[in-house]
Amino acid sequence: MKSFLLSFFLVFSFFVKGQNLYVKTYGNEKNKPIIFIHGGPSGNATLFEGTTAQKLADQGFYVIAYDRRGEGRSADPNAKFTFEEAFQDLNSLYKKYNLKKAIILGHSFGGLVATLYTNKYPQNVSALVLAGALFSQQETYDHILNTLKKKYSNNSEQLKKIGIAENLNKNSAEYRKGCYDLAGENDFFKMPNPTAESKKLYADYESGEFYKTNIRNKNAPLVFYQNEKQNNIDTRPVLKKIKTAGVPIYGIYGKDDGIFSSAQINSLKAITGEKHFAFLDNCSHYLFVDQQAAFIFKLKNWLK
Repeated sequence: MKSFLLSFFLVFSFFVKGQNLYVKTYGNEKNKPIIFIHGGPSGNATLFEGTTAQKLADQGFYVIAYDRRGEGRSADPNAKFTFEEAFQDLNSLYKKYNLKKAIILGHSFGGLVATLYTNKYPQNVSALVLAGALFSQQETYDHILNTLKKKYSNNSEQLKKIGIAENLNKNSAEYRKGCYDLAGENDFFKMPNPTAESKKLYADYESGEFYKTNIRNKNAPLVFYQNEKQNNIDTRPVLKKIKTAGVPIYGIYGKDDGIFSSAQINSLKAITGEKHFAFLDNCSHYLFVDQQAAFIFKLKNWLK
């Protein structure tokens, strides 16, 4: 009861230019706002909501989670899946919740949305947090394929599969899918030694209400690549510009996230600075579940 009184939540679906946008808030609206931007295209915020959003709110934040237009629970057959469309929806959240500034927390592909939004609207962002976020896409694809070529150097069948993906158009949805399918098949996204805590979080999510709404729009990546010219990008120059503009940037990544090379991680750390970067042990891509306590502690330490 005490937790409920201290930390209320609101589910809201509001009309944005012809579409109902799924949004849910956690915590006291007077606290520092954090907007969580999920991965994709074709993702949703259900895993973050079902495991972490309320716990982050309990640390004194006002957490806003939503599904981008056309993805997850924000169904829209007319969605264009462009970055500009994502910016419009973010601005609608600022307007709806009367936000002057907010912390933007971007996970995976959501990190690209978060970075490009911050670059365009730095006045709206009090801090940018990259959590297992993409920032140099081609280097990620190269790392996945090169790692697998070494692993399967004596396996002609696997090398053939890798070669098919490698020879696809690098600015296509098929290339992206080929690389990530191979990464998924080889456990690049899984923590090596699941803890009792992480096992329980994943199990509770999969047996709970949020998992029932884990909706994936398989057409989202295809439409994104048709409509968005910025479809295989390196945002490190943009991040440097954001930092120069005075917006603090933080990075938090898992040491066992198989889609990032050590060179990539070091290049990002050079931008954020040592004190603004965390590299979590026994942790992969879904770091807010794999190492939830460490994830929340770091965010609270940085942002409070």
